[in-house]
Amino acid sequence: MSYQGYTHILASVDQGVGLIRLNRPQVLNALNAELMSELVDALSRMDEDDDVRCIVITGNERAFAAGADIGEMAEASLVDMYTRDNLSRWDRVRRIKKPIIAAVNGYALGGGCELAMACDMIIAGEGARFGQPEINIGVIPGAGGTQRLTRAIGKAKAMEWILTGRFVSAHEAERAGLVTRVVPDEAVLDEALALAREIASKPPLAVRLAKDAVLAAFDTTIETGLAYERHNFYMLFATEDQREGMRAFLEKRRAQWRGR
Repeated sequence: MSYQGYTHILASVDQGVGLIRLNRPQVLNALNAELMSELVDALSRMDEDDDVRCIVITGNERAFAAGADIGEMAEASLVDMYTRDNLSRWDRVRRIKKPIIAAVNGYALGGGCELAMACDMIIAGEGARFGQPEINIGVIPGAGGTQRLTRAIGKAKAMEWILTGRFVSAHEAERAGLVTRVVPDEAVLDEALALAREIASKPPLAVRLAKDAVLAAFDTTIETGLAYERHNFYMLFATEDQREGMRAFLEKRRAQWRGR
């Protein structure tokens, strides 16, 4: 499958990993409607591509994404924002079944922080800066920031970060539970790709259902979540990969995953 022809992103696939690079460097990868449309299109296509088992989203050394494109919104009315409904694209990111890793250098602010949080894991460079500074321009996070940040780090810290709009270092974000791992700036993409390749080496159906079950933990009671996990666990006993994995374990050999 070809991933050429985009204007605001660069997309490719190698060794089971889809790589999407946000590519508006002149505006620190500000997330305008066209970029988000291309990003959702590439993610959706990779989700359907059997050659892709894990996805990495990154920016450049200066910014993952420094926020939404304020120029698109500065003069918009309530009716404009409601009828454009650009934020609905973020719901499609949430529905991607394959794991997504954000590889973050530089700024991940506003919509950029929300995009990183919409991913399943975040590898951050030591110089990365996270934040939800929307309060400083008279609004609040609108693409999931108040919800995902609170779920990731708890009410007290999320309230402080959102109400002050302050920037947060990568190490503070890691201590708070927002970031998976902090690495040297120059190693961010390599670390994210290595993690993605490791995940891509696992049985694909089990990976998808594991992601599905973990995400369900945010949306349900513990009782409902346990039932959901059990359902996904039982589902995997209808797959060839389950039989192959258990036989390979008993026979002390490497399993050959087929995604079936």
